[in-house]
Amino acid sequence: MITYDELHTQNHTITELSNVLLYLFKERSMCDTGTCCELFYRYTNKVKEHIDLVDTNLYSKLLTHHDHDIQDMARNFMSGSQEIKRIMAAYTKEWCPKKKADTLAIAEHDRFLKESEEMFEMVLHRIQDETEKLYPLVREISGNKQHVA
Repeated sequence: MITYDELHTQNHTITELSNVLLYLFKERSMCDTGTCCELFYRYTNKVKEHIDLVDTNLYSKLLTHHDHDIQDMARNFMSGSQEIKRIMAAYTKEWCPKKKADTLAIAEHDRFLKESEEMFEMVLHRIQDETEKLYPLVREISGNKQHVA
């Protein structure tokens, strides 16, 4: 069973990694370090794991609810999940060549930094929406204040 505390812990870890990476990415020389690359890959894996966990465990009750607004919210979150995955895949393809799995490919640091900031902001906005909208709604509908599923 997944608990809300586990989801919040995942969100905290993703937020922390976002903040550290943004700080490191601002310094061009840090982008090529093994440590920075390891943190970046850890970040992308954590985001994917979290989205998959939320997608698998939170929407079924919302999608079958009699209130169409609740169903729409679930569909919007699901659509947002797909968009985040699409953007992260394009970002990773651009900046993280598979041939060099232990490096980032930063030829244009300014563009890399701008795209990174946008991606991190999008994920952090999603986390905030989950915390403020999705989790409270699922708690209310399920009646379970501790466990998601």
